[in-house]
Amino acid sequence: MTQMRSGLQIAEPLAAFIDERVLPGLSIDADTFWSGAAAILERFAPENRALLAHRNTLQAAIDARYEEQRPVDEAFLRSIGYLVPEPAPFTIATANVDEEIALLAGPQLVVPVLNARFLLNAANARWGSLYDALYGTDVLPGQALSGGYDAGRGAEVIAYAKAFLDHAVPLAQGSWADLTGKPTLRDPAQQVAPMVFTHHGLHIRVVVDRMHPIGRTDPSGIADVVLESALSTIVDLEDSVAAVDAADKVAAYANWLGLMKGDLEADFEKGGQTVTRRLAADIDGRPGRALLLVRNVGHLMTTSAVLLPDGNEAPEGILDAIVTSLIALYDLRGLGSLRNSRTGSMYIVKPKMHGPDECDFADRLFNAVEDLLGLARHTIKIGVMDEERRTSANLAACIFAVKNRIAFINTGFLDRTGDEIHTAMRAGPFVPKSDIKGTAWIRAYEDRNVRIGLATGFSGRAQIGKGMWAAPDRMADMMDQKIGHPRSGATTAWVPSPTAATLHAIHYHQVDVAARQRALAGEAVPELAPLLTVPLATGRNWSAEEIASELDNNIQGLLGYVVRWIDQGIGCSKVPDINDVGLMEDRATLRISSQHVANWLLHGVVSENDVRAAFDRMEERVDRQNAADPLYRPMAANPGGIASRAARALVFEGLDQPSGYTEPLLHRFRIEAKATRL
Repeated sequence: MTQMRSGLQIAEPLAAFIDERVLPGLSIDADTFWSGAAAILERFAPENRALLAHRNTLQAAIDARYEEQRPVDEAFLRSIGYLVPEPAPFTIATANVDEEIALLAGPQLVVPVLNARFLLNAANARWGSLYDALYGTDVLPGQALSGGYDAGRGAEVIAYAKAFLDHAVPLAQGSWADLTGKPTLRDPAQQVAPMVFTHHGLHIRVVVDRMHPIGRTDPSGIADVVLESALSTIVDLEDSVAAVDAADKVAAYANWLGLMKGDLEADFEKGGQTVTRRLAADIDGRPGRALLLVRNVGHLMTTSAVLLPDGNEAPEGILDAIVTSLIALYDLRGLGSLRNSRTGSMYIVKPKMHGPDECDFADRLFNAVEDLLGLARHTIKIGVMDEERRTSANLAACIFAVKNRIAFINTGFLDRTGDEIHTAMRAGPFVPKSDIKGTAWIRAYEDRNVRIGLATGFSGRAQIGKGMWAAPDRMADMMDQKIGHPRSGATTAWVPSPTAATLHAIHYHQVDVAARQRALAGEAVPELAPLLTVPLATGRNWSAEEIASELDNNIQGLLGYVVRWIDQGIGCSKVPDINDVGLMEDRATLRISSQHVANWLLHGVVSENDVRAAFDRMEERVDRQNAADPLYRPMAANPGGIASRAARALVFEGLDQPSGYTEPLLHRFRIEAKATRL
């Protein structure tokens, strides 16, 4: 069922949601809104289609060049318009940016919008207990004994936390471990309130409670050390969700509305009781919640939630821009019970943009949305995901296209690798997936992202971000490795959980990111050539065992993710890898696996029979890994099932997928599954 609005066919659930739940509280007339939305779609939908067609034209030229066995070098890429001229030196002009983005350095969470409980956990992850984070993870050797509080483990936690305090907020004399009363700091300016301290801009709350089981055994009554952790959280409508129709989109928008109004709640069972989770209140004048950004869908997908006058589906990214901005008016006008932005801005992260023309398109689209909603120009800030090859290679020009509203650039290794494979699909076989991180282009990619951000004035104005730690159960490894992100000069990096945010926050106390940026500011931007060096396995001869291992690894991860996406509508989850290590998987990881197998299949490293046999083997393995899930539908016992067909299509139709993206096939098979089973 649809409703006609200004020539648009709006799916009934979306029309009712906007007309009855969103517009009345904003005192916006429905006819005015829908006519404005129709005008935006009329103006921008054809251009959206043209930009996608241009992607295909460029890819076809690159494919043909590789098939001719001629170099796809910088000169060629400039000749076809893939590379554009560098802009003259400039400084971004973004204004009214919240301190969490412009000034502070700390962790960032990404959370699927469709899970209200996860949303609330991520929003409330602004503050986290260091004691809890240490007690329950492998940062400290061993693990807590079962059967109640393990005092030995607790003593190790307390020792670690007080050593951290000695570094971050040193006492005038002695150690926090020996403190028996109120602390006197070496630098009194670090104390901003009773037992509240600041270091590198981040706050530390030392909780004194002599009635608490921990506090009453502590010489100073310290019961916990609470760190300012996730400064910001990206509420994701894209890679981590499975939203394929109007009902899914309304569920997503409704959760975003709950966040902007401050009334989102989630009930769950804990210890035999129902617990209701809500957004945390502010604490002593400090925000109690992470600053919320929203990641819209990219330019590729369309949605049946809105049909254009010509009967075609509306570009989903345009609909997201209109609706998420409309909902954010509750925060911008102060109509919610809590505030998100304290500077009157909203933040939209745009993924999967290819080059400066697509960034310019997003900038003009946001102009039109601001005009529709009566917002001052550049109220909507943009986060540009530097995750596609054409964006990486033209990053300065991409930033220039949105220089008045950009608040964020972020390296996304996963999607960037998927695009690297698809762009150079016909160049030859790629190195194994695990070897890609050690190749020249990825180092150039990470370094250029920071240097270009600094050269264009991001320091003190906008965020420079790094990618996700994908192993949520391996926090010791994270603590060893992820300190490299603040050392690189990045002001934020993604973590997979609130616990990981609290632990990663320690890195921003160990590294003064502002000082690192000052030290790096004079360094030249790395040359473009290494970024364009494709990680091919030139002259490499693999054994049959090596090939089978790589193939099984890719197919097992692919199946483990796809079966949950198709059968249960889960867009992001901790999926056991082939060694039963839980890894956070989303569509970006899927893109790598599917494109890598398609690449090896194209170049004869593996045969079609090899791939089909690997699917058969790994379906049995994934079935065993999910045997305890009552909602799981086994694949091996159901040949030709929807999830199995979807997974295989991602490989065997991988060459033909636009930019190697997985969304078109996933949506097609999920819609089939919903029609069959729901």
